Parts: sequence; C-alpha cells; structure tokens
Amino acid sequence: MVPFLALELALQIIAELRPVIAAVTRHDPDLARQIRRAASSVALNLGEGSERSGKDRAQHYRIAAGSHREVVTALRVATAWGALGELREVALLLDRQAAILFRLTHSR
Repeated sequence: MVPFLALELALQIIAELRPVIAAVTRHDPDLARQIRRAASSVALNLGEGSERSGKDRAQHYRIAAGSHREVVTALRVATAWGALGELREVALLLDRQAAILFRLTHSR
C-alpha cells in the first residue's frame, strides 16, 4: 500500500504539535483543545477523503483545508497571547501542508 503523503504529513504535524499543545495548555487549556481537535480533523478528513470519490472526496479535502487554517490561526492566537515563541519547524511543515491541501482542493 502506497502511503498518502498528505495524511503522513498531517500525522507528522500532530507529533510535532504535542509539545506545543502542552505549552499552550499551561496558558489556555481551551485553545489547546481546539488546536488538538483541528489538527486531528485535518488527518481524519484526509484519511476519509482518500477513500471517497468525486464531490464527496473534494468536500473532505475542503474540510481538512479549513481545519488546517484553524490550526494555523490558533497557533497565531497562542503566540499573540504570549503562550508560544517562534515555531519555525512546525511552521515549515504547516506551509508544506497548505500547499498540498491547495492542490487537493483545486485539482480537477
């Protein structure tokens, strides 16, 4: 079975977010839960979408893209509140994920 790169990247991002979520939890447990749910939603929707077809597949990928934006925005909020410093490694992975999700949601 060939791995689905988008899903593998989503799982890698979740692993990288574990210490980030721990840091956010100390400042804002609700925001940490929201980041966790949104990051999980990206992976879960990519996994489900990969087994669907047509408009149904596209809808799952659009949901994953929306959840991705939620993760990015929540991390920016946490940074603005002073709960986080610079997230260089995670930011690079999230940029890569954004590009992949763009391709998945804009392919014909």
